[in-house]
Amino acid sequence: MKNKFTLIALLLAMTTSLYAQNKAIDPVNLDQKVDPGKNFYLYANGGWLENNPIPDDKSRFGSFDLLADSARKQVRELIKKTAGKDHKQGTVAQKIGDFYSSGMDIEARNKNGLKPLKDELKAIEKAGDNQEIMKVITDMQKNGLYPLFTLYGTADAKNSEMVRTHLFQGGLGLPNRDYYTDTDERTKEIRKKYVEHISKMFRLTGEKEADADKIAQKILGLETRLAKASMTPLELRDPHKRYNKMDLAKLRETSPEIDWKAYFETLGLGDPEVIIVGQPDFFAEISTMMKEVPASEWKNYLKWDLLNSCASYLSEDFEEQNFAFYGKTLTGKQKNQPLWKRVQGTTSGAMSEALGKLYVQEYFPKEAKERMLELVNNLKVALGERIDNADWMSDETKKKAHEKLSTMNVKIGYPDKWRDYSNLEIKKQAYVENVMSARAFNRQFNLQKINKPVDKAEWHMPPQMVNAYYSPSMNEIVFPAAILQPPFFFMDADDAVNYGAIGVVIGHEMTHGFDDKGRQYDKDGNLQDWWTKEDAEKFDTRAQVLVKQFNEFIVLDTMHADGQLSLGENIADLGGLNIALTAFNKTEQSKSNEEIAGFTPLQRFFLAYAHIWAQNIRDKEIVKRTREDVHSLGKFRVIGPLRNMPEFHAAFNITEEDYMYLPEDKRAMIW
Repeated sequence: MKNKFTLIALLLAMTTSLYAQNKAIDPVNLDQKVDPGKNFYLYANGGWLENNPIPDDKSRFGSFDLLADSARKQVRELIKKTAGKDHKQGTVAQKIGDFYSSGMDIEARNKNGLKPLKDELKAIEKAGDNQEIMKVITDMQKNGLYPLFTLYGTADAKNSEMVRTHLFQGGLGLPNRDYYTDTDERTKEIRKKYVEHISKMFRLTGEKEADADKIAQKILGLETRLAKASMTPLELRDPHKRYNKMDLAKLRETSPEIDWKAYFETLGLGDPEVIIVGQPDFFAEISTMMKEVPASEWKNYLKWDLLNSCASYLSEDFEEQNFAFYGKTLTGKQKNQPLWKRVQGTTSGAMSEALGKLYVQEYFPKEAKERMLELVNNLKVALGERIDNADWMSDETKKKAHEKLSTMNVKIGYPDKWRDYSNLEIKKQAYVENVMSARAFNRQFNLQKINKPVDKAEWHMPPQMVNAYYSPSMNEIVFPAAILQPPFFFMDADDAVNYGAIGVVIGHEMTHGFDDKGRQYDKDGNLQDWWTKEDAEKFDTRAQVLVKQFNEFIVLDTMHADGQLSLGENIADLGGLNIALTAFNKTEQSKSNEEIAGFTPLQRFFLAYAHIWAQNIRDKEIVKRTREDVHSLGKFRVIGPLRNMPEFHAAFNITEEDYMYLPEDKRAMIW
């Protein structure tokens, strides 16, 4: 009898495993009418694209978004258990519940209107001159708002053991400087709509239409001046350009019209001693503007900054107008997300690790972390082998690359220690007041790190976020719990699928330590050149091959991809694929070459990779991401790297006549 049940259990396990393997590469997601040699992205994802149209509340919808929605629903269940119930004051449950409930109480939000911001608006209106304007800006920054510029504490790029004060350009209502300076018709139309949006927002505060229109034009002019003094998105990718170390005296010399001593003292920093200024020209310009721009214009600018940063938490009229511009005009969304999604996103942002702790307890299996650690170790070995086999690299640089790889830290799932939210005060009050309270709390959390050793245990993404990252200053890769689910990670799927999906993601993050930006940091996370001059030149030459390839992709109409802006991510995609494939080739499945559901292990590897980048996307979002995002569009994250891989060509019988084939002399090979 015992043997009978053992056999049944074994058969069930085998059936479950086989089902998981088949669904991991689901034929429904493919379009096998498409020739994989002509367009592998459509071959691998055509069925999924047809069956997953973009919801009206999204500007794009892909595998990432589908998993994010799943994680969002999981978090919703956690919040529903706490919201609407009475909990002891000061507990995490009370804070989560009251925060979420205050956001969901749309009737109270509509009744309150602008009242919750009356003290902030009054303080702005009382400012009589630019010295008092700067005091208001300082107070706003202390409370978690970021008018004009930003200050934050993070590791010193050239002394990664210490957290230092960083000053960075900011103050723009549009995504970046190019929206103010470019002269193409699309951009000019966005600027026109932006001015209309500002005017409408001021009308909601009670301003007359004619006055609101004048205010909006002045704000655009002021922000345009800030934009022209700002670094371009491409310049911001250069860590050396962003590293300008100063003391207080040097900062005063650079930006003399701002009372920096009073500013730092108000923030509780005293004399910060070491200040890393991201863009000295920008801070010189805002100093000049403090002398030339009248207080009346600054007051309207600060009112706009306050309205813009709080619109999503005020009454429906403010929130709807905010969405009309930032949702519809900029990204092409048809309607706003449901209220519960918006409020939940804000709650999660305010108390990210508090919710993350609940999420891990409920949804993250211990076995997933163990499986991931095994994958990471295998990929580290694979990257080490690829470093050894890089015939363009000298032994001297290889040795230091190995040192960096061997010291690369790995974090999986969740932090070993959780943040303390005891000092965060959340009440049954106006939603925006709770948002402001959380902002001030999180601001203070950041400021108190300054001039202290870096906390190596800290995470910069919560466990419930579907994402991953590499930190150059920490030399670490981090994978939150929520990404360790299908289609990225399958507990029961075959190795080909897991190496092709989460394996490539792991390899991608590792490669960031050796991409065009990450390679400039040493094993300890310091911005320091550890390459020989000849090796650095060879790296740059190889990287430019990838730049040229991506520059040739047409994203929409006559608009091309920006291969230079997206270079780091493109290097990481190609490197991640090569590293994961090297590791997969050591597995028993790879050696067996046995088919599953009609596909060889190598084919399943590449299909799994292609599927994680399946996405439908609106035209406006294509334009926006191409201009702002350092990541390529999903389609090109598949087509771009695979055209360089002979293993892919062999797996799908890609010939020299096919678009997916690149001749060897045109291929990019870095890692």
